[in-house]
Amino acid sequence: MWSAVGLLLVAASLGGVVAWQNTYSLREEKVSLRHDGALLDGVLALPKHGQGPFGLVVFVHGDGPIDATHETFYRPLWESFARAGYASLSFSKPGVGASEGDWLKQSMDDRADETLAAVAWARTRPDIDGRRIGLWGASQAGWVLPKAAARDSRLQFVIAVSPAVNWLRQGRYNLLAELDRAGASEQEKQAALRRRETVLGLLERGATFTQYRAAISDADGMTAARWGFIARNYRADATADLAAMRRGTPLLLVLAGHDINVDIADTEAVYRSILPPTSLTVTHYPGATHSLVDHELESSAWRLTITAIAAPRRLYTDGFLTDQARFVQRVDSSREEQ
Repeated sequence: MWSAVGLLLVAASLGGVVAWQNTYSLREEKVSLRHDGALLDGVLALPKHGQGPFGLVVFVHGDGPIDATHETFYRPLWESFARAGYASLSFSKPGVGASEGDWLKQSMDDRADETLAAVAWARTRPDIDGRRIGLWGASQAGWVLPKAAARDSRLQFVIAVSPAVNWLRQGRYNLLAELDRAGASEQEKQAALRRRETVLGLLERGATFTQYRAAISDADGMTAARWGFIARNYRADATADLAAMRRGTPLLLVLAGHDINVDIADTEAVYRSILPPTSLTVTHYPGATHSLVDHELESSAWRLTITAIAAPRRLYTDGFLTDQARFVQRVDSSREEQ
């Protein structure tokens, strides 16, 4: 009996720790936005205390069917921004959660329009300081952030996490990196590259999904909807939009040392060649993966699962959360000095 009681007490204690670790110093408000005839479902995460007006970070998702909280994993970021006096705003992608529409039917221009609609909506709120709004985005958002910032010169900053510059270069890099990780032979790599050239030829000719399936025997998970999404976006390149951004807009470029999705050397070289050194801050996290999780942690499924449940703030590599907060605080300080 006493053993059973002891186990119950340990379980209760662990449950309390998990609950505490998943409680954030935030006030979350469910919000909605009607854009382009569809209703988008979102979350506005405000600092725990105060009435504002607060600065705001508008979140722009990467690839995939992502909800407003990114399955709760945005919350550590929201909390770090809240401690710096900033609210965070995020909407579920069209067709995800309660959001209407279909994100696979969007172009990068569509995504930029949606982002700017969120910014415009936020500027109508009395608890948001319309002069202190910036964008945060990861991965595929690298093609959205510069577009939105180029169209709205009032945006105060951009935080780009693991962004690529050119869709085609990124795809080739990722393909070879995945093959290297799998220990593929040179013959296998050449076969994969030939297959890739066939796919690119189909895209250039405007081939339908049926034509794609006829040419490629192994669809490798490709669907008609995904094929349409790729066909709309495979020419994406952030170079011109980066050049069109308001000169001097502070931009934090976040790069991970174990990124097999994005060639960080290419990304950094392009950003440095276009943006003024005084406005660009580059942070490197050598031990992190594309998602800014430590490589060793991500390589262990059981450790990753336990950390996600019991200590979600620890998912992110050391310094990442605090560096985000410090960046927006520096932007505020620079603005006050001007």
